[in-house]
Amino acid sequence: MKVLFVCTGNICRSPTAEGVFRHLVADAGLADTIVTDSAGTHGYHVGEPPDERSVAAAQSRGFEIGDLRARRVRQSDFEEFDLILAMDQGHYDQLAAMAPPEARDRVQLFMDYAPEAPRREVPDPYYGQGTHFTEVLDLVEVASSGLLDKLRHSRPGAVHARSSVT
Repeated sequence: MKVLFVCTGNICRSPTAEGVFRHLVADAGLADTIVTDSAGTHGYHVGEPPDERSVAAAQSRGFEIGDLRARRVRQSDFEEFDLILAMDQGHYDQLAAMAPPEARDRVQLFMDYAPEAPRREVPDPYYGQGTHFTEVLDLVEVASSGLLDKLRHSRPGAVHARSSVT
């Protein structure tokens, strides 16, 4: 299973989502089964690390994202990834327009995996203060948990935790 998280420049929301989700995947013993990546709809920051405020917020909760580097969505992503998760409706619309018809069902809103969350979109914290990055983390953690749960239960045989037999 391959999951791609997408925001605008790939330095705030999508690398945060990738980092949180890959942490949960590793904790669940599924790192060999679920592959994560992130990208941006625009190439503003290609090759750059995540915004330092995103890195600091993530580290404050035990998530490491400083190793990630921004990239732009590629046409090949629609073939390579099983799920392409947009951080907001604008990203969803852009991705759906880019996707070949046979891959449009792979494009989804990330927050659909957190129906109980107070927001349907992950807001852009870039021009905000530190609390905005914390809000992004709150939303991303809930949606990441929902996504992992859905992947474990909706595709029988596709995703199983490794047993820890000693």
